[in-house]
Amino acid sequence: MSEETKQVVAERQSGTKKLNLTMLSKLLVIAVVMFGFGYALVPIYKQICELTGVNILTPKDISIKEISNSQIDRTREVTVEFDANTQGPWRFRPTVSSLKVHPGEMAQIMYEVVNKQAYKMEAQAIPSYAPQQAAAYFKKMECFCFKQQTLEANEARQMPVVFYIDPSLPKDVKTITLSYTFFEVGGKPKTTAEGV
Repeated sequence: MSEETKQVVAERQSGTKKLNLTMLSKLLVIAVVMFGFGYALVPIYKQICELTGVNILTPKDISIKEISNSQIDRTREVTVEFDANTQGPWRFRPTVSSLKVHPGEMAQIMYEVVNKQAYKMEAQAIPSYAPQQAAAYFKKMECFCFKQQTLEANEARQMPVVFYIDPSLPKDVKTITLSYTFFEVGGKPKTTAEGV
């Protein structure tokens, strides 16, 4: 390869290298400008929305205040008494005997049950109310009485009742008694005689 050819090749390589560096610098400038534009879009968008009055999600004149349930009647209290009856060899009782609630206010209490038997059992709880008219105003959101309960031998369990009293409860009703009767469904499992 002649000296002239080597010089032409070197010039081309040098020119190509300069073109590549120029292109790289242009691409870097474009990338930085695009990033800056994307970053600036959020405040620009907010300013445009405020000026035009479009898509204002949180106006400046609205103050943040605590959200409260407007359905709660705080002018009166109702005492809810809890009772438990059993039909079988187990312990069943509420963890508290009574609770004062405002009509419309959500409340929760727990009932404890202990299976004292040496075998698994299926049981069901049936509620009753006093006075009887209170049943229509006693609203249970969650209750162990909604389905049968399976308790293993000697198992102890706490079961919740989440409820509220309807605010339209007559004003003369100041106390409601919620009573559960907890009874075994089925009975003791039968054992088969060996060798039969």
